[in-house]
Amino acid sequence: MNIHRLISLASILGFAFLANVPLGYLREESKKFSLRWFVLIHISIPFIILLRISGGFDWKIIPLTLGCAIAGQLLGGFLKRRSAR
Repeated sequence: MNIHRLISLASILGFAFLANVPLGYLREESKKFSLRWFVLIHISIPFIILLRISGGFDWKIIPLTLGCAIAGQLLGGFLKRRSAR
């Protein structure tokens, strides 16, 4: 894998993580399983897919992008709970 491809992958993973931090923060104050809660969890996914496809990556990086998105959601939720103290 060349350096440009690695930078592209790192950018996609960074976006997946960083986009989900504020979404996780907002999700934390939503009623569980409500429409808002569902949207806040899934709204970044089409953008991540678009970046993955436009970057020329196949389905094999989906677990990495999903893991970064979940980590961002969890961090955002943690930050919201911590600020509520």
